[in-house]
Amino acid sequence: QEQLVESGGGLVQPGGSLRLSCAASGFTLDDYAVGWFRQGPGMAREGLSCIVNNTTYYADSVKGRFTISRDNAKNTVYLQMNSLKPEDTAVYYCAATSYGLGVQETLYDYWGQGTQVTVSS
Repeated sequence: QEQLVESGGGLVQPGGSLRLSCAASGFTLDDYAVGWFRQGPGMAREGLSCIVNNTTYYADSVKGRFTISRDNAKNTVYLQMNSLKPEDTAVYYCAATSYGLGVQETLYDYWGQGTQVTVSS
């Protein structure tokens, strides 16, 4: 059974860092583009970043602060988040698609359950 599991969320102070992980089971992540999304309180889900092979995409809201990477040996994709702001508070999701680079969520086939990130002093 195909499954994505996010981890690494938590409470962090403004300016701090977190690294989220997205581990896949039941399928091979390097056959897919993998994206990171988030949904803040009362907000629509937002596409943040995507990686396919070594090509990456970042939304303007996270460009220069977040870095997406993958470890094919571990079947895992990461999102390194630096210089976190209170407005980054959200549930973060990873997802996988066979359609290629992009963050149009309707094209994504598999979704994780999400991990909470809270940025607060």
